Parts: sequence; structure tokens; C-alpha cells
Amino acid sequence: MRLRIAGAQIPVTNDIPTNIATLRRAIDYAVTEKADILLTPEGSLSGYRPHFDVEAVKAALDEIVEYAKMGGIALALGTCFVEPSDGLCYNQIRFYTKEGAFLGFHSKILRCGTMTQPTQGEINDYATTPLRTFDINGVSAGGLICNDLWANPMCTPMPDPHLTQQHAELGTQIIFHAVNGGRDGSPLSEVFWHLHESNLRVRAMSGKLWIATVDNCAPTNLPCSAPSGILNPKGEWVVKADPVGEQYFAYTVDF
Repeated sequence: MRLRIAGAQIPVTNDIPTNIATLRRAIDYAVTEKADILLTPEGSLSGYRPHFDVEAVKAALDEIVEYAKMGGIALALGTCFVEPSDGLCYNQIRFYTKEGAFLGFHSKILRCGTMTQPTQGEINDYATTPLRTFDINGVSAGGLICNDLWANPMCTPMPDPHLTQQHAELGTQIIFHAVNGGRDGSPLSEVFWHLHESNLRVRAMSGKLWIATVDNCAPTNLPCSAPSGILNPKGEWVVKADPVGEQYFAYTVDF
């Protein structure tokens, strides 16, 4: 079984029309590369935030799904979204088939927050759901969002549940990992880069999983917080994007 994956390391903003235009560029790239599925960063449609114009995001989502459908591209789309079924906000990767059918979503589990009491941060802003898998062209795929994978203890009061290992136990073959990490060009940003890359490599190798990952590249003059690309089950990069600015990649994974 083969799956051609396109990844978009793109700038994520709080301006929805700007995000739509950026996502259209990413879909155009995926179409040109004859990809099966496109992965985008955390919050790439809505912006990385819990408060937004709900109806505007719904309309934007319909537009992007239809545009991808026209190009025959499945989506692993990062966005925050208020689910009509319960009215709760989730930080999601939404999975769609190339025909535009909605498969479901992964919601961020290891949400960021302070270690102090009372806990502050996004852990109070987003709801979550159990881990699950999605069938993408016969491949068992899962989603993780940013800290879900590296479980940085400086970013969350939640214990590390080793979600990559849980995916391995579920029979997941590839994890789509959407990232939106902070950085400021300081030495600490470089420390986090190495933490993120080493975790990606170790967890791919430990779970014997493929991992596709993309980060938000805004501001575009600074290196991303984490590398974008695809790792094989040996923890090796098979494709890796330049860490600065808007970048795209495509790779055919043979399972």
C-alpha cells in the first residue's frame, strides 16, 4: 500500500481570508505533486486560538474542503473548531477523503497550561476526545497535535501518556502531526528545536511508525519551532523541509 503525502509548512494567522489563500496555495502544490493527502499546521484555518468567528470558520472550512475535493486531495487539516453537536471548542486535525467526505477529527489531548494551581492556559479552553484512527486509502492513520507528541513538561501539567505508543497499539501505520510552536530566536528556541526533533525520531523508532509533521512558519524570518517532513519507522528523515519560511514537500510512503 502506498500513500503520497504532501506537507505544508505555512504561516498561520488570525485572519481567516489570509489563511484561506495560504491553504489554497498548499492544495495547489499537493495537486501538482499528485499527492493523496495534504497535512497542514495546527490552527491553519482558524488561527491558533479558542475564540474566533464560528460562522466564518465554518464557511471557510466548506470552501477549503470543496477546493481540495476539486483537486482530488484528501486533507489532514489543522484548525480550531466549535462542534455543532456539543457546542464545545476543539483544537483539531480534521480528516477528509479526496471526495470531501468527513472522516472525523483528532483533538489535542496534551493541551498546554501552567504547572501551578489553578492551572491556566489552553487546557481550560479546549475540549478533547479519545485517540482514534482513520482509514486513508486503506492506510490506518492517526493524528497528534504539537505537544501531544513531545509532552514537554514545561508546557503542560498533564502526565505523558505516550500517545505515539498508544497509536502503535491501535495498529496505526502513520501519524499526521500538526504543530504551531512558539519561538523568538533566543537560545531557548534552539533547545526546544532539538527536544522536538529528538522526540520525533525516538517516538517514530519506538512505535515503528511513520510520522508526517508540519509547523507554522510565522514569523517567516525565524526558524520554525520544530522540523517539518516525514520520518520512517527507523526514526530517519526521508524528507525534511528548510526550517525557515513557507516550505512544501511531497513523498510517497510505501507501507
